Amino acid sequence: MIEARCGRLCSNCGYFEKCGGCVNRDKPVWAARCPVKSCCEEKKLKHCGLCSGFPCRKLVKFAKDKDYGDGGLRIGQCRAWKEIGEDAVYEE
Repeated sequence: MIEARCGRLCSNCGYFEKCGGCVNRDKPVWAARCPVKSCCEEKKLKHCGLCSGFPCRKLVKFAKDKDYGDGGLRIGQCRAWKEIGEDAVYEE
């Protein structure tokens, strides 16, 4: 199940009960806007792994961010989702 457009496994986060993952919210709990979420939704993609520019600078920077990053795990998760066929276009 895709919980976040960037590949983060939100169910492993302490805020998941409150948040439910960005795919289930208009905006993330940690900010007014997430540039990665917005980018995917503008392109109507379920997750970053489906983008022709994957992995882009925006996603890599986010994955390595000292406060919100995960050392790149989310990039691998997007690759895994793509490989298992999580390739449907995001429906609004």
